[in-house]
Amino acid sequence: MHMSEMKISELGSAIPGTSSGNADVMKRSSAGSILRKIAGVVALLLLGAVAYFCFWPIPAEPVSWKAQTPPGFTGAFAPNTRLAGLRIIDLGNEVGPEHIAMGPGGKLYVAMLSGNLIRMEPDGTQQEVFANTGGRVLGFDFEAKGRMIAADAVKGLLAIGSDRRVTLLTDRVSATDPIGYANSVVVAPDGIVYFTQSSTRFLPAQWGGTLEASVLDVLEQSATGRVLAYDPVTAATRIVVHGLSFANGIALGSDGRTLFVNETGRYRLWKIDGGANGLNVHSGSPQARVLLDNLPGYPDNLMRGRDGRIWVGLFKPRNPAADSLAEKPFMRKVLLRLPRSMIPLGESYGHVFAIDEDGRVTVDLQDPTGVYPETTGVTETADRLYIHSLHAHGIGWLPR
Repeated sequence: MHMSEMKISELGSAIPGTSSGNADVMKRSSAGSILRKIAGVVALLLLGAVAYFCFWPIPAEPVSWKAQTPPGFTGAFAPNTRLAGLRIIDLGNEVGPEHIAMGPGGKLYVAMLSGNLIRMEPDGTQQEVFANTGGRVLGFDFEAKGRMIAADAVKGLLAIGSDRRVTLLTDRVSATDPIGYANSVVVAPDGIVYFTQSSTRFLPAQWGGTLEASVLDVLEQSATGRVLAYDPVTAATRIVVHGLSFANGIALGSDGRTLFVNETGRYRLWKIDGGANGLNVHSGSPQARVLLDNLPGYPDNLMRGRDGRIWVGLFKPRNPAADSLAEKPFMRKVLLRLPRSMIPLGESYGHVFAIDEDGRVTVDLQDPTGVYPETTGVTETADRLYIHSLHAHGIGWLPR
């Protein structure tokens, strides 16, 4: 066969290295195409992530505020282990003894996450469901005649009689002003019921529960929390003070008129005149002053103890990373787009303390291990300290 008669394909194959060279070129071209596609996909994912973290709609509009430098565990709050080794009252399948108080007949009453109010003997025996509100009771107190007055974060201010019947007292200040996050309550000797509304912006019934609503409120810092007063004679509800960043625990002074109120979102405790009417706590009025400021954790419940003590629970220590974002509202918006488990709310650390009415710390109990989670408060009896918790599966207690 003459060379001219050879097929082009045969000619190509007859030239050493021609076929493999083309294959290498094709492989390189294919690999480059794949890499360009991968780079394009990665760029789109990054662009999507940036768009999500910067522009995805969220319900909160964070505002700038000034956070003081966290004091750490120093002075009256020097580290100790006096809260370690709690004894536990088993509660079966119940979770979250958020509020505990002694009631009529010397019985112990406990508000649970399930909506149940559990009644038992002080040693934890003879447990029974006293009532279920269908919501989440965060605090309660008893009238002089023994009727329970409960602050339900979903339902409002409730009364529960000895017949276990649940009655709504109030769920609004006016027709256009609902009470959607009732938190803590105390009944004064004259019958007036003082209670806190943690937020008017984020209501547990609308945001999947108290935890999500509280995260939104504390990170927004719009300070819409307030103290309210309900008069059982007139059935009227008035605003005592407003302007609190997540109003929480409340306790009554020995004079039956002074109120002690925890402001969780700003790490402080206020002393307020119960006779105030519609007062903004930032007005500079002597009717509302900060009693304890720059606490080392988030203050929750307040409970009167024995010998003039007022017990404070810190459900978590402060996180410097969270404080560093106080003046960066945009970054707090980004933070709210993260999974809730990634939000820096602080590690678990057991901490409760007692003060006198002048704000002096008289007792401090800590457990750095945080085995008993989210210590929200203390109920003191003649022989025991019962420790409240947001998510514990039992009641922690210490012999007094």
